[in-house]
Amino acid sequence: MRKFAFLIFLIGLTFIQIACVVQSKQLIPVVRQVEESDMVDFGTIKEGTVLAHSFVLKNNFSKTLTVRDVSTSCGCTVSRVKNKIIPPGASTTVEASFNSRGESGPVEQHIYVYTDSLDSPVIRFIIKANVIK
Repeated sequence: MRKFAFLIFLIGLTFIQIACVVQSKQLIPVVRQVEESDMVDFGTIKEGTVLAHSFVLKNNFSKTLTVRDVSTSCGCTVSRVKNKIIPPGASTTVEASFNSRGESGPVEQHIYVYTDSLDSPVIRFIIKANVIK
């Protein structure tokens, strides 16, 4: 009976740990709500097409915004920020290029801009397309 109770205790403890891990992953700072200007949908494109888009990153804060890093969700997408230091009220562009080679069907790629802002530490831009062969 003691072994059974101990086994139930371990199973319960495992579920608690899993719940904590899942909850902590949900607390990763999500960018602001995705606005229409933060996303581009290229519609249906032929596989192998390379597409480019310039997103606008505006500093709506009262302090200078510094871009620390930029990353993408896939190696098929490349991006760079024109100016890494953005004064209050100013804007810069985030250039993104998506290579659809090897892709098929609906595709959604993300560009993450990491900043020094405590209010928006990560700003996400989205590229969508439907790739056909």
